[in-house]
Amino acid sequence: MKNLFVTLLMLVFCFYSCKKEVKTEIVTTNPADSIKTEDSIAEKPLDSAGQMKAWMDYATPGSPHKMMADETGTWNCDMTFWEEEGGKPEKASSTAKIKMILGGRYQEANYQGTMMGQPFEGKSTLAYNNASKEYTTTFIDNMGTGMMIASGKYDDKTKSMELKGEMVNPVNGKKRPYREVYTIVDATTRKMEMYDTKSGKEYKSMEIIMKKK
Repeated sequence: MKNLFVTLLMLVFCFYSCKKEVKTEIVTTNPADSIKTEDSIAEKPLDSAGQMKAWMDYATPGSPHKMMADETGTWNCDMTFWEEEGGKPEKASSTAKIKMILGGRYQEANYQGTMMGQPFEGKSTLAYNNASKEYTTTFIDNMGTGMMIASGKYDDKTKSMELKGEMVNPVNGKKRPYREVYTIVDATTRKMEMYDTKSGKEYKSMEIIMKKK
């Protein structure tokens, strides 16, 4: 019992001895010294007339909208698909009916056809944003429950529009990038190419040749 008591006393003594040797340094900092912020630059407010003009310019269809309106009508679509780079091509066909909506501000296309032996329906919209100076397209169909959204610009030299977006892979639920190139071949021919990404590598997954009736 005596030995146990002595042992406990030695442990307590060692504990307090070690505690005295530990020095704790508390450093206080001034938040103003550690956080630096830039003075915000206030935008010069427009007067009511300037604001009205900006909104009118934003809402008024221009030459990009006229280019979209030129596609109004019915188009036959010859579609080719690839599951992977160098894979066997799969064919399908559809008909697209294109029109302008909401006062000529947006293009709407409705697709009907057959894909993989099943009836196919799809709907796309195309917009040109006067403020951001870029195109945005959306696409939905009866083969899924998601919406594809992509944005990009038109190159007048190549007569093509490059649009980039993301899509969800239904197999793993993860997003992956895709790229679409839409080319005006001539007055009655359009070519749409889609590039998918698999294992970090881009490949051509779809091509549609559109011929106006």
